[in-house]
Amino acid sequence: MAHGHDGGDIPEVKYEYLDHTADVQLHAWGSTLQEAFEQCVTSMFGYMTTDYNTVEMKQEKEVEAEGDDLMGLLFHFLDEWLFVFSAEDFFIPRKIVITEFDMENFKIKSVGYGEEFDIAKHPQGTEVKAITYSNMQIYDKEGQHEVFVIIDI
Repeated sequence: MAHGHDGGDIPEVKYEYLDHTADVQLHAWGSTLQEAFEQCVTSMFGYMTTDYNTVEMKQEKEVEAEGDDLMGLLFHFLDEWLFVFSAEDFFIPRKIVITEFDMENFKIKSVGYGEEFDIAKHPQGTEVKAITYSNMQIYDKEGQHEVFVIIDI
């Protein structure tokens, strides 16, 4: 009888696979690129609560951002708003208005109208951990002003 390698009994399975999607793609559009940028920030916050309509426009907060190019500007615009939510007073805007959209120097000034996030009032959605450059797309041409951004959740 041939003796092959014998590692003994196969151990009992003590693991499982948990499907985990670690990111989501935001797709926003508008009649102008500026509106698409505003909608993109709005979509990010809409993802953080399961009922965005519970957010009231009681306060306002100003956010500025700049980048080296258009993608950098979009990235930092989202990132600055995410910072306002996560690092400051958990301010969640219901509406974003860009007051200055400088595409030559890649600078944005914006105002968000909303309120402090309150778990008792706002059903919690999915926390956004980070903005990414992964597969970021910006279209700015006649009839097509839209952006695609992948965020880590």
